Amino acid sequence: MATHHGKEGVVTAGGSGIGELTGFTLETTADVVEDTALTDATKSFVAGRTSFSGTLEMSYDETDSPQQTLTAGSSISFILLPEGNSSGDESFTGTGIVTGMSVTNGMDAVITRSVTFQGTGALTRGTV
Repeated sequence: MATHHGKEGVVTAGGSGIGELTGFTLETTADVVEDTALTDATKSFVAGRTSFSGTLEMSYDETDSPQQTLTAGSSISFILLPEGNSSGDESFTGTGIVTGMSVTNGMDAVITRSVTFQGTGALTRGTV
């Protein structure tokens, strides 16, 4: 089993790598729909629709063009590369709508930007 270190991850948005990226989260979910018959003693379910969402974490950089495009309400096309950008590495490709963007500034801390998105359409899992 291969394990990977967080320093390998890359995210591109709109075709360009996001600068100062410090981490990301990708969450996929599936709805379930109950299909229990009245006479059944136990409940049963079937899989419904799937969806995905995520968060991008970065050090704030006002000179980084990809960061500047990540504004609430904007649409983004992205590629998430958990392992880096080497041949054979796993990738997740999709389109999403930015649902929120926050900038955090604390005393004696690096200023950070956090962006949340809701996926729209299918999330494609592949390799580089």
